[in-house]
Amino acid sequence: MQPENEPSFRESVDIMFNRAVALMDLPPGLEEKIRVCNATYTVRFGVRLRGKIVTFTGYRSVHSEHMEPVKGGIRYSMAVNQNEVEALAALMTYKCALVEAPFGGSKGGLCIDPRDYDEHELELITRRFAYELIKRDMINPAQNVPAPDMGTGEREMAWIADQYKRMNTTDINGVACVTGKPTHAGGIQGRTEATGRGVQYALHAFFRDAQGKEKAGLTGTLRNKRVVIQGLGNVGYHAAKFLSEEDGCLITAIIERDGVLCNDAGLDVEAVHQWISKHGTIEGYPNANLQPDGAALLEADCDILIPAALEGVINLSNAERIKAPLIIEAANGPVTAGADEILRSKGTVIIPDMYANAGGVTVSYFEWVKNLSHIRFGRMQRRQEESRHQLVVDELERLSADSGIGWQLSPNFKEKYLRGAGELELVRSGLDDTMSTAYEAMARVWHSRKDVDDLRTAAYIVSIEKVAASYHAKGL
Repeated sequence: MQPENEPSFRESVDIMFNRAVALMDLPPGLEEKIRVCNATYTVRFGVRLRGKIVTFTGYRSVHSEHMEPVKGGIRYSMAVNQNEVEALAALMTYKCALVEAPFGGSKGGLCIDPRDYDEHELELITRRFAYELIKRDMINPAQNVPAPDMGTGEREMAWIADQYKRMNTTDINGVACVTGKPTHAGGIQGRTEATGRGVQYALHAFFRDAQGKEKAGLTGTLRNKRVVIQGLGNVGYHAAKFLSEEDGCLITAIIERDGVLCNDAGLDVEAVHQWISKHGTIEGYPNANLQPDGAALLEADCDILIPAALEGVINLSNAERIKAPLIIEAANGPVTAGADEILRSKGTVIIPDMYANAGGVTVSYFEWVKNLSHIRFGRMQRRQEESRHQLVVDELERLSADSGIGWQLSPNFKEKYLRGAGELELVRSGLDDTMSTAYEAMARVWHSRKDVDDLRTAAYIVSIEKVAASYHAKGL
């Protein structure tokens, strides 16, 4: 529960935007043009369910069309409202600019608790919501491309894509109207894990930054760093899984809505995930201590805190007690503007949401490109790469035999070297490069400007400059 004097999520985004533009020299009027949402559509529609007509309210906000199509997820939540959707659309604009995905910012939401309906009912609701948006050109591969968000996933995106194709039977690029689809329905490998994988790559980039680590008071690599993660949904699960299994982090606490699992030696993320999937709760999980107060564990002693679920969980009521020297915002807006001020004054380093959770939109961009090109990544070049690599291996082994040296390349090396890159490898490579390049752009501003003392302001400056350049190119 946020304090009454806490800025709203929408206000927090505006405050952070204002802090950045105050350090920039934008032409008169352009600051306001970038800040405001271009349009927000509210749709109210009825669906016959259980013998009666139920009316639902949904939103689709377009923040900026400096590039088209615009991009942004659709979330299903009872907390959805116009202000939240507009704030999230603004973040999408800045996020896409930061990671150089050629989209404007958009966001959608439906005020619904998906747990209240069975699969067939959700399909009817989703298809009707999609119908209302499609007929207003709010879903279109060339104008507005949604993706999954909180409460939605591959299933809902497949329904939306099918609804679009039913209404636009001659659009050869119709499958590109939405991203985050199942791989068998035009999706791309690596999309489900993309946001969590992006969090991992963001931390990789940070830990390569010696100045950044010094500012956070951290040393060494990610190995054995103590991590507290709040929310084991899609993003939190994948981030925690990759950090623990591939980087050697110790996930010392997992905060869920019904309590906290703690283990100083590190939790088995996959086992916890399987337990929650089976039982719907963390209660009864055998290999950890269970504590009821999740909010208190946000203040636990750790190296890295990853809020990966809700907005505003770190606010004026608890910011002073946060001990983590490094916070990476895997969720949208988990740190309020007021809390951000307190944490910065304490020296806490925050890797901001517009960068940290950009893995989803980055891989969505790859999926959109795949859909428009109508060919799977790697299909044309993979075997040719393998053939070229085989020529090198054969020649090295021939030279060894002819010279009498008699050495052989190790089978493990040969297997890895000879395997050409498929879709998943190319997606991961592209995501890693994107996150690395975006971090370097932020870090240059952070380390070189005396008037910029945090990564969030640096991220806003980088992204706003790119949006401003796009508008300038349009003649504004």
